[in-house]
Amino acid sequence: MLGATLAILSAATFALNHAMARRGVVTGTPRQGMAVSIPIGVACFLPVAIAVGEIGRLADFPPAAAAWMAGVGILHFVLGRFCNYSANQAVGVNLAGPVIQLQVIATLFLAVIILHEPCSVLQMIGGALIVAGSIITQRQPANSRAGPAAGRTQPIFAPRHLRGYVFGLLAALAYGNSPIMARSALAHTGPATGILGGLIAYVAATAVVALALLLPPVRREVMATKRESARWFAYSGIFVAMAQGFFFAAVAVAPVLLVMPLLQMSLVFRVALSTWLNPDHEVFGSFVLAGVATAISGALLVSINTDIILNALAIPEAIAEILRRRV
Repeated sequence: MLGATLAILSAATFALNHAMARRGVVTGTPRQGMAVSIPIGVACFLPVAIAVGEIGRLADFPPAAAAWMAGVGILHFVLGRFCNYSANQAVGVNLAGPVIQLQVIATLFLAVIILHEPCSVLQMIGGALIVAGSIITQRQPANSRAGPAAGRTQPIFAPRHLRGYVFGLLAALAYGNSPIMARSALAHTGPATGILGGLIAYVAATAVVALALLLPPVRREVMATKRESARWFAYSGIFVAMAQGFFFAAVAVAPVLLVMPLLQMSLVFRVALSTWLNPDHEVFGSFVLAGVATAISGALLVSINTDIILNALAIPEAIAEILRRRV
């Protein structure tokens, strides 16, 4: 129950982060967003690690686990976030979200192969529904009105599909691998240790950003960040740090195959928050809603215990036996 609660809290704050980052890239760039949001993660995690008493245990943190978490920081916060921001800038959160959420397929595969976590046929069907949800969402016509309150027949925002989907898939690969690395580092520890692991990850990512700022073109781009963009990137950095804290705490106490699917609830939160914060910079419509609903259905099939689902639906035993087979 604790792991599920932490995962849902992570999903909600991840969605708020995405909506605010989307506002940031309307007038800013992905690299500007990373330069603002990643160091904020250190500022958020450090006082929490001190408050819960974990900072004093830094010397006792296993070197191998620290290396894994540093890798998480570079893969997830640097590569994944850059691709995520780029995808959101190109097609918006509503269209990019289901593509990026394909990360759960990569995580599902790696959790079975590397962590030897169980996976049933029904969970595989759930994974297929998540893929289907992503495909359905992408069928939303680009000339859908920009938002429920906009009252327009043509959107202000015109998505760049190819760029958005390429970066979305790259973000999904980065995000799909990082939970396996985090689980390998934090398994059988505790939520507080997850905070310390998150701090290590953010410090590693901040070091990469600092090195990138030594390059004159990158430094000039970051120094040209507009105040409006910086404000939204800062908000995004705070909420994504909260989301990562909830996430690392969740994988410290619960299997990846429980945590990752519940994070798909962020799709629902994203649509709601996009309607509120970014009505003129997103694509809305029936295909978006249908795709989100399909993806959520798949996530529930993956995350809920297979026997509970089969018993609740009174599936005939012959079929149930097939669906509960381990893959």
